[in-house]
Order: sequence, then C-alpha cells, then structure tokens
Amino acid sequence: MKNLQYYLKKAQKEKWAIGQFNFSDLSQLEGIIEAAKKLKSPIILGTSEGESRFLGLKQAVALKEAYQSEIGLPVFLNLDHGKSFEYLRKAIGIGYDMVHFDGSRLPLKDNIAETKEVVRCAKKAGVLTEGEVGVIGTDASKLYEGKFILKPEDLTNPKESEQYIKETGVDGLAVSIGNFHGVSIKGNPKLDTERLKQIRKLIKESFLVLHGGSGIKKQDIKKAIKLGIVKININTELRLAYTKTLKKALQINPKETTPYKYLPSAIRAVQKVVEEKILLFGSKNKI
Repeated sequence: MKNLQYYLKKAQKEKWAIGQFNFSDLSQLEGIIEAAKKLKSPIILGTSEGESRFLGLKQAVALKEAYQSEIGLPVFLNLDHGKSFEYLRKAIGIGYDMVHFDGSRLPLKDNIAETKEVVRCAKKAGVLTEGEVGVIGTDASKLYEGKFILKPEDLTNPKESEQYIKETGVDGLAVSIGNFHGVSIKGNPKLDTERLKQIRKLIKESFLVLHGGSGIKKQDIKKAIKLGIVKININTELRLAYTKTLKKALQINPKETTPYKYLPSAIRAVQKVVEEKILLFGSKNKI
C-alpha cells in the first residue's frame, strides 16, 4: 500500500485535500471508516494528546492497522497538536504515520529548535512531520456563542513560515489564516486567502495544512484547496454530530442500557459528516 507522503503529493499535484478526522473511541472511528470505505477515499485519523491519552497510543495504532487491513484502503494516523517531545517520540516509536508538533506559542527561535528535534527523530523512523507557525486558538471541544476576532499577530507570518520550513525541514505546515478550533454560532471564520497565497509563494514544496476545518464555508474550503491546502482537520463537527445524536437516542429511549442499540445512530451521524467532507475536499475515489 502506498504511504501517506504519496497521497499528500498526489493531492498537491491534483488540487484536492485529504481529511484528517479525529476520534477518541471505537464508535466514532467506525463512522469515519465507513465513510472512507463507501467513498473509496484515503483518510488520516487524528488523535490529539488528550484523545490519545484517553484511548491509548498503542490502541490507536492497533485500531488503525486492523481497519486498514480489513478494508484495504489507505488509512493513516497522525498525532495532533503534540506539545511534548517525549510524547511525540513515543508516538513515532509505536507506529504513528505522522506527528504534529505544536510549538506555535513559543518564540520562533525556540519553535524552530524544538521542531528540528522532532523532525530528526521522525525521519529516522520514516514518519512524516507537521509543524505550526501562527496561533490557531480556541478549543475544539466547544460550540462558541461569541464571534471571534483574531489578533493580527496570531496569524501566520509568511516570511517566518519560510524561515521555519528552511531551518526545520518539516514536511507540513499548519497555517493560521483566520481559522480556529471549535465552531462559532455567530458566524463562520473568514479565511485570509491573500495571506495563504503569500505563504504558498514562499513555500512551494511543503504540504500546507488547515486546522479548525469545522464550520468554514464550503467556498472558502474550495478556494483554500486551490491555493495549496492539502490536508484539512475536522474534529468539532464530528463531536457535535456524535453527541447531539447520542443524546437524542437516549432521550427517545431513556431505559435503554445496551450500547450496541443506542450507538448506531451516533455512528451514522459521524459517517454523514465525514462523507460530506470527503466530497467537499475532492478525495472520493482517490485511492
């Protein structure tokens, strides 16, 4: 089976994007896998430090490998927003396909130095790396009532991103261009596509990543892909669909105590969101 780098390069060349879909338990994962299977799409499974500590690093790798073997499709695993070198090193050794070091709140010099250590460790194991310049704020576990105004200094500086890529050798760069984690009910985030164009001009080979993909307008997603985004992370929309549907199922039948009877509707809700994203990102039939 072809590796993750092959699919990222393919997406970059053909102007589509691979979705990263985060999970923290088997039922969420089932919905993600069913969508990929139905639409014959490569996918990246994501676990944040919190999600992987809950589920287990070894367990996440074992689940990925089991489903990959069962469905025969390209399924990859990324450690999302890792902040500790030791934890990232552990994920690399256990069998993650990609690790994301989030040093975005560090001074650029320190971010570069720590990213270089992660890249050095990952390359020895043939694992891809993702870094971050610019702060992608807020919390992926929340539905926000307020409207966000991002600070200009939190957005990715094109020149700094160029320096970061040159000095670290990281494979992918997560950019801050108006995107944020979580979903705001007061309005969708507006992407700074001019900033993205500037970043792409300076960084021609590295993979560009869009975090906080939940809630972004479809036309903005499509434009971002045309401008070079090849990986888009989705988490909040999956959590909202799963939780809302699960609560409804338990309200309809509050006396039900059997998980395999009340979980299927939540699994289908996750599958529906993932199918919509696969179609939007253009990764259907790209295996």
